[in-house]
Amino acid sequence: MTEQTEPQPAEPQPAESLTTEPLRIAYSPCPNDTFVFDAWAHGRVPGAPALDVTFADIDITNGMAERGEFDVLKVSYAVLPYVLDEYALLPCGGALGRGCGPLVLTREPDADLTGRTVAVPSERSTAYLLFRLWAADVVPGGVGEIVVMPFHEIMPAVRDGKIDAGLVIHEARFTYQNYGLHKLADMGEHWERTTGLPIPLGAIIAKRSLGEQTLELLAESARASVRAAWDDPEASRPYVLAHAQEMDASVADQHIGLYVNEFTADLGEDGYAAVRGLLTRAAAEGLVPPLGPQALDFP
Repeated sequence: MTEQTEPQPAEPQPAESLTTEPLRIAYSPCPNDTFVFDAWAHGRVPGAPALDVTFADIDITNGMAERGEFDVLKVSYAVLPYVLDEYALLPCGGALGRGCGPLVLTREPDADLTGRTVAVPSERSTAYLLFRLWAADVVPGGVGEIVVMPFHEIMPAVRDGKIDAGLVIHEARFTYQNYGLHKLADMGEHWERTTGLPIPLGAIIAKRSLGEQTLELLAESARASVRAAWDDPEASRPYVLAHAQEMDASVADQHIGLYVNEFTADLGEDGYAAVRGLLTRAAAEGLVPPLGPQALDFP
């Protein structure tokens, strides 16, 4: 396997070779992704294509997808309207859930964000779309400047008064109190209360040029890898902790518990409704291009 932080574009390959040569896949080092892909990446899913793995944060994989790099990618659902001509959404392997939404953090409880500066990890992220939809409902005067900042810098910047508020994701749900910060709002709670749907966070996509048969094999392999992880959680632990960026093992377990669930095995009716609902609402706010009627169809 390979690991890099500044990946180079993949050389185009003939479609017929992609089922025999390792598929180039990029996903994050976060515990939910390493848990899901451990069995597949290590050859423990019978019949699954071999993988050549690159680890990259989701803002990087979003850019890879927009440039058409890699065969399979974990991306934010927010990037789908920009890439679905070239990539198909796999109906499994991603991250949706309940009670797992991004948080807006401030130094003071019940702060007013009208006209305030807010740091976000990316403007091409589901977290950002959920934040903008929330702000449209509850900050009638509108927030002020949006600053894009590396995820790990956001909580210290809020704590130190460099910015007024921060939008955080992932393990920050469990650690923000360590910075003396307050949860102003939970974007997931707002989404679930207003829609009744799960929160769509990360998607697995694969190049349509691989062909229908290979896409179906990829979906089957992802499902089998998830089920293998559930059947024997300890088997994935070394892989998870090796890439968890010094995360405490108990926090990694909480992370997996939130983001790996029944929607990871299969999006199902509610999962697809959540994805289409998010992107339809975001398009109505002018945040993303509108989806075509068959854009989410698989394969």
